[in-house]
Amino acid sequence: MSKSATPAKPSGEPEIITILLVDDIPETRENIKKMIAFEPDLKVIGAAGTGREGVALAKELKPNIIIMDINMPDMDGIQATTLITESVPTTAVIMMSVQNDPDYLRRAMLAGARNFLTKPIGMEELYNTIRTVHIRNKPIAAQYAAVVAGGLDIRRAPADPTSEGRAGHIVVVYSPQGGAGTTTIATSVASGLMKEGIKVLLVDADLQFGDIGALLNLQSQSTMVELVPDVDDMDVELFEKLVTPHDSGLKVLLGPSRPEYAEEVQRSPDALSKILQKVSGNYDYIVVDTSTHLDDVLLSLMDMASRVILVCTPTLPCVKNVRFVLDLFDKLNYPADKVMLVLNRNPEDRNLKKLAIPPEKIEQYLKRPIVGKIPTDEMFVWRAVQRAVPVVASERDKTKSPIKELLDISNRVHHSLMPAEEEVAVEADDKKKRSGLSLRLGR
Repeated sequence: MSKSATPAKPSGEPEIITILLVDDIPETRENIKKMIAFEPDLKVIGAAGTGREGVALAKELKPNIIIMDINMPDMDGIQATTLITESVPTTAVIMMSVQNDPDYLRRAMLAGARNFLTKPIGMEELYNTIRTVHIRNKPIAAQYAAVVAGGLDIRRAPADPTSEGRAGHIVVVYSPQGGAGTTTIATSVASGLMKEGIKVLLVDADLQFGDIGALLNLQSQSTMVELVPDVDDMDVELFEKLVTPHDSGLKVLLGPSRPEYAEEVQRSPDALSKILQKVSGNYDYIVVDTSTHLDDVLLSLMDMASRVILVCTPTLPCVKNVRFVLDLFDKLNYPADKVMLVLNRNPEDRNLKKLAIPPEKIEQYLKRPIVGKIPTDEMFVWRAVQRAVPVVASERDKTKSPIKELLDISNRVHHSLMPAEEEVAVEADDKKKRSGLSLRLGR
């Protein structure tokens, strides 16, 4: 029997995760059903032998989870998943196949699948995948239920009761292409958001090869790895002691210190998102730098993000991959204003412009506006690294490129997420604190 934690209802009773099996091989359906029967919180409520039958049963039974084979004769799992995610958006699909092919994985995710299993499936892998996908899908299912009932958007969970009650907006910076400059953009956006009275946390979620510590010359024995084992009982005060302060006043949660330690975080895919949810009330903004790899850790962060800064470079491979990511976001029903498309390394040199894809063509192909165009200036970035400061803090003259463009992006994030009345409230609270401090000092 699995030793994984069993989700519980508010009453203390185990939450039952309902499951529909879709596979054209009866023996496979029966074997998976037998494995699931060992777990008291998992229940198979239906089984289908074809893709069409699976779509019909999904509409009728509305299960929490569908385990779907990718290869079936009448309608394959990709087609069936596409129809199910459109007609039963509260259900999460886990795709399975005998072939561990990256193309299958990509197609499955674009169709709306939330995870991918390779046959033969081990018991522990099956149980952990079902529970992880269900936990990650619950806010999405709740959002749809609220929309149907005419309720409010309830995607964001309540902040920790011991928090300061700040906005807690999460901004994820991501690119599907390596070397796109996400770390430079993430550190600069975080620095640019640090206005008077605004608290910002920068998180290095590039779990294997994060560069924020090196770019900002931060050395600490404390990383997010220490928080993962006891995430459910994590104390916010302990978290504040573990974050690393930068000379600029920016707080940084460093990623694993070595690539092999990344597994400690990846083993619990929703742990990092739980950590950030718990501390979100202590910060106005949490800016998250990420790797190129789309996995459960990254998707859980994107699900809870207020904004995703999607970074593209003017090259054919990057534009192609960004198109795939935007298709995935559409399948996940992300609102259009959640994603901000940024073009990095936009060439200013006339000869280089001839080699790059023009921004207007990128917008036309991606069917998304580019909200920021950051020019190429490797020497500027190199000088910032030498001084161990974000690019936007490397020069006094804020009208210089790429400082101006990076600050424009952070200001766009700020004004889209912090309404005027919130800004006024923050400023008033800050003035009140300064006034109280002045009285205590006898000024």
